[in-house]
Amino acid sequence: MAASNAKCTRLTGSLVKQLLDSIDSVLFDCDGVIWRGDQAIPGAPDVINLLKKNGKRVFFVTNNSTKTRKMYADKLATLGFNASEEEVFGTAYCSAMYLKSVAKIQGKVYLVGSNAMKQEIENVGIQTTGVGPDPISGVQIDWANVSLDPEVKAVVVGFDQHFSYMKLNRALQYLCNPSCLFVGTNTDTRLPLEGGKAVPGTGCLVKAVETAAQRPAQVVGKPSNFMFDCVAKQFGLDPARALMVGDRLDTDIMLGTNCGLKTLLTLTGVSTVADAEDHLKSGCPNRAGMVPDYYIDTIAELLPALQG
Repeated sequence: MAASNAKCTRLTGSLVKQLLDSIDSVLFDCDGVIWRGDQAIPGAPDVINLLKKNGKRVFFVTNNSTKTRKMYADKLATLGFNASEEEVFGTAYCSAMYLKSVAKIQGKVYLVGSNAMKQEIENVGIQTTGVGPDPISGVQIDWANVSLDPEVKAVVVGFDQHFSYMKLNRALQYLCNPSCLFVGTNTDTRLPLEGGKAVPGTGCLVKAVETAAQRPAQVVGKPSNFMFDCVAKQFGLDPARALMVGDRLDTDIMLGTNCGLKTLLTLTGVSTVADAEDHLKSGCPNRAGMVPDYYIDTIAELLPALQG
């Protein structure tokens, strides 16, 4: 096996140019890859702007459901990235696309989620209910008979800072109807913050509703193929000539593997080379999907080849 075909190869020197020549489009995860919090990763705007200048198509693919495409485009512009709303694929927008184009929902959605999700879902003409706090009152029999909107045909769970027992209960009552669709934005269990801190991620909320409803959610975010399909359908991408760049093995790299993309792990976020090597050595087929083709300390290392 030639060295260039080995998995988990450090991307350096002439390999960078080889890789760039073999692709037409690049999908970037956002947090931990092109920015951290509110700061662009040094050199990242130049990388994206030069990729475009060199004729590559660039997309931003994120599991964060708390922002609309426009909010992302605005943040990208503020940080110096040349990017448009159409290039942003977040789970708020992808959930809306799923409800409209795949599930073809005729009715309302009970949304455990953010205002951004509400906007994206309502943008495609589907009404939502449930955003905001849902205080609890009464006793258990009252909870079991809580008022439900008869027009609700789906329960959608994204990130919701107002998640509560009552919301969990209301979701359960809707999902007792087997024809009610159940969609989750993503299954990330934790959101890493600066200084090694973390807070619970959307996956915790999805898992709680799955446990109560005794049903699995249809997940639209990474590593589900639907996330890539959203981009590929709109822009006619060839997966064999596309690269997924991410900082998480279980979402970004797995998505790339699932969809037949080349994969690049950048070490400015969550996962480490040691994590990738553990997966590689495990001999487990599922874990093999989390091994990237290449890794790089930061995407700024692509600059010399792009400045060419």
